[in-house]
Amino acid sequence: MGLELYLDLLSQPCRAVYIFAKKNGIPFELHIVDLIKGQHLSDAFAQVNPLKKVPALKDGDFTLTESVAILLYLTRKYKVPDYWYPQDLQARARVDEYLAWQHTTLRRSCLRALWHKMMFPVFLGEPVSPQTLVATLAELDVTLQLLEDKFLQNKAFLTGPHISLADLVAITELMHPVGAGCQVFEGRPKLATWRQHVKAAVGEDLFREAHEVILKAKDFPPADPTIKQKLMPWVLAMIR
Repeated sequence: MGLELYLDLLSQPCRAVYIFAKKNGIPFELHIVDLIKGQHLSDAFAQVNPLKKVPALKDGDFTLTESVAILLYLTRKYKVPDYWYPQDLQARARVDEYLAWQHTTLRRSCLRALWHKMMFPVFLGEPVSPQTLVATLAELDVTLQLLEDKFLQNKAFLTGPHISLADLVAITELMHPVGAGCQVFEGRPKLATWRQHVKAAVGEDLFREAHEVILKAKDFPPADPTIKQKLMPWVLAMIR
């Protein structure tokens, strides 16, 4: 068996893995794990990943979970351009720094913005108080400012003059609130220019393909009550 990837492009880390593999011509067999239907919570998927999360990778009899670990595995196994995860000690450390920072900051803010602004009221039929939504969007705004001030600064990309894994992980996160209708790049010219740099480096067609699901999430039909009951504990744990 060759490389197998278990993904749902509704998931931001899945989008990062998908774009990276496609952009670098890495052959893989795609297995869709439909999050909205709760397929990741099934006993069948638990055989692949007992954590019941996507993405997951299988390479023969080797299984790997966690998106950053998967991205690093792919950079080491396949011949990809050095700029994704540079050999230079300090350049690599800058990528590592961002990847370590984003888990509890940008990811949390973007997830909460998506669910509080759209997925709770539209998909799950659960009202979100105006106070909660205001606080969530304020938190997102603070995190975006940190992203600009600490990482982007006046550079073309987050860690230097070339795209890296840091940019790929960041842009896929930011497309979550964009999918919810948040004007993430409005009034942020440096961040808007950076997005254009990332899209150009990835390729417009691949970028559009990877984000098609999240940009159509507002059109999801309301969740079936059974699915809602299954998903609620997972959603609440994910965005806490």
